[in-house]
Amino acid sequence: MSSRTVIRGGLVVTASDEMHADVLIEDGRVAALAATGTPAAGAFTAGAFTEEPGGTGTPPGGWGRVIDATGKYVLPGGVDGHTHMEMPFGGTTAADTFETGTRAAAWGGTTTIVDFAVQSVGRSLREGLDAWHAKAEGNCAIDYAFHMIVSDVRQETLKEMDLLVEEGVTSFKQFMAYPGVFYSDDGQILRAMQRAADNGGLIMMHAENGIAIDVLVEQALARGETDPRHHGEVRKALLEAEATHRAIRLAQVAGAPLYVVHVSAREAVAELVRARNEGAHVFGETCPQYLFLSTDNLAEPGFEGAKYVCSTPLRPKEHQAALWQGLRTNDLQVVSTDHCPFCFTGQKDLGRGDFSKIPNGLPGVENRMDLLHQAVVEGRISRRRWIEIACATPARMFGLYPKKGTIAPGADADIVIYDPHAEQVLSAATHHMNVDYSAYEGRRVTGRVETVLSRGEPVIDRREYTGRAGHGVYTPRSTCQYLN
Repeated sequence: MSSRTVIRGGLVVTASDEMHADVLIEDGRVAALAATGTPAAGAFTAGAFTEEPGGTGTPPGGWGRVIDATGKYVLPGGVDGHTHMEMPFGGTTAADTFETGTRAAAWGGTTTIVDFAVQSVGRSLREGLDAWHAKAEGNCAIDYAFHMIVSDVRQETLKEMDLLVEEGVTSFKQFMAYPGVFYSDDGQILRAMQRAADNGGLIMMHAENGIAIDVLVEQALARGETDPRHHGEVRKALLEAEATHRAIRLAQVAGAPLYVVHVSAREAVAELVRARNEGAHVFGETCPQYLFLSTDNLAEPGFEGAKYVCSTPLRPKEHQAALWQGLRTNDLQVVSTDHCPFCFTGQKDLGRGDFSKIPNGLPGVENRMDLLHQAVVEGRISRRRWIEIACATPARMFGLYPKKGTIAPGADADIVIYDPHAEQVLSAATHHMNVDYSAYEGRRVTGRVETVLSRGEPVIDRREYTGRAGHGVYTPRSTCQYLN
């Protein structure tokens, strides 16, 4: 039996439009939109059962559902293009599984994640990808896709890149950081970029000069500088900028596009601006932690700063203005989370007495949409830009649009009913991520997810979780849609 849902009376916000419209959903996809109160909209609900505001219960007779979204925003589900569920790192593993992490994502209004499968040195891309499929399959509450971390550039690896692009894994992450783990030298990076130029793939770059950073780490520890705050001090902004510049120039030599992940420093933003002004196919991503947190957090007393250890690191507050400016001018196009949570007790504390042993990563998949809405409330970005950087652009960047990232006929009915007036306090006591602290503990924000549909099915229903592990399906991707 076909299913039908109507979302009625809300303000539909996409990257391009805002309109008071009713949304008709049939069989998991958006079928039509019509201005609220018009005969066309009225036809959506002819013979329907009407329920209480915000409701998604099933009416008698199997007709479907009517959701009253009056006074609420109707948004495309968020697309988080950078997560690390069950990621092994630093002698431990990220605390969120695909089950807990995708459930938390849904609570935060995100309905698609693109996670990173990992190639181990000496192993094939296929082996790494298969391992991540095994972790995710049957466990996700929302839809998911994969990027591929390339840790070992060999001739066999380059051939496999072609095969992965053909089957919908169209982006490859390399690291200029972490020597001995994920690090690629300039020659390996150039070879992978040349391959991507041929096969249509997109190279994603962790741009930090890891060789130089390791020297500074060694020197800091030798001086007895072991506290978490020194993590930020040794991973200098200039070394992020230098690596960003080098990655851009290598991409230009290869004739390949480049996507720089988790940009945190104003000097790195300046490199992106210069390259884009030269006409280079270069894109930049930042994350909420760089927009809302700073080295003040890393310097919290005792060992509390360990909660905020991530790479690239948090920067002094004065860097935030350049990131917001980059988002407004579209020199930074995407806000993803780099969600890679490690519990404070039992994981982060592996680095007591040696900041270099603190697992790098922050929890955030549940907080991104709300924090960015707070930026709308504060006038930093517009509502449509909010949806552009959190939904539409990541979907286009990673070959998921218009299936994901918008509300339009034919799109998957990944839809969030969002209350722009509700207030909440972010806290580990109330979040759903499988981690024992919140990076935003005690922060008051305006706006909250009320109901979330994934392919038309309610995952969050009036602030109750109604989803299930296994509803989310793997979603192959086309190539970057900014290059076609």
